[in-house]
Amino acid sequence: MSSSAAPIHGNYHGYYAKRPSVNDPRLELLPPGTFKGKCVLDVGCNEGWVSCEIAQSHGALKVVGVDIDDSLVRAAWRRRRTVWSAQGPPSEDAEPATTTTRKRKRMETAGEPDYFPASCAHSHGPLPIPPSSPELFPHNVSFRTADWVNDAIPEDAIGYDIVLGFSITKWIHLNGGDAALRTFFTRVATVLQPGGLFIVEPQAWETYRNAKRMDKRLRETAQGLALRPDDFPQLLAEVGLGEPVRLGSVGEGGFHRPVDMYTKL
Repeated sequence: MSSSAAPIHGNYHGYYAKRPSVNDPRLELLPPGTFKGKCVLDVGCNEGWVSCEIAQSHGALKVVGVDIDDSLVRAAWRRRRTVWSAQGPPSEDAEPATTTTRKRKRMETAGEPDYFPASCAHSHGPLPIPPSSPELFPHNVSFRTADWVNDAIPEDAIGYDIVLGFSITKWIHLNGGDAALRTFFTRVATVLQPGGLFIVEPQAWETYRNAKRMDKRLRETAQGLALRPDDFPQLLAEVGLGEPVRLGSVGEGGFHRPVDMYTKL
């Protein structure tokens, strides 16, 4: 699916221009080492900023980002190359430097090194990605286009240690009603390994008001909604997840939301 005139699935383009940060503050709420060595599914990955950060900086074994909007998924693949191009060379105890990393070292200047400034990407495109271990960034992150609530992707068959659901529950709810939200939570529980984590950023009921103005179908669906975000813990308990741990709240203005973590029993 490509993007429509109105982002009725929450498929905003330029979303991270509205939530600018070098490191996503929602990830900083999680206990250290949460993603280390884990297989992660990022549902509603948008342009891949969070997926790439988890894969590059949090030690994840594998990250799969999925989004309903194919144009956002293509942007996520571009983000992957941009992040790869801009990163510094490996530390002394990492793998031997490749031609690419040696090139970056030559680009260092006095003070803070700028290995691949944005001007280089604009003028010459991103750097090529050399072959490497599948567990190392950027080979450990990939993206797929799918309506994941209703359609499985190949990686689901193996399962995940962590499923991430940032800023998506409202859009699933408004597009598919209470039934879609139940389906989403059931799917999460199904693909999680025992002891796996579901990390979710529930959107407050009050924010549904503005979203449903985008489209007539959303307004009609909203009229029949019986479930509320306060019902999420009970719904998730019904599919086999434990009590939520409230990790905190971050963000400014309308983006100030809690982040909750559930464990599959």
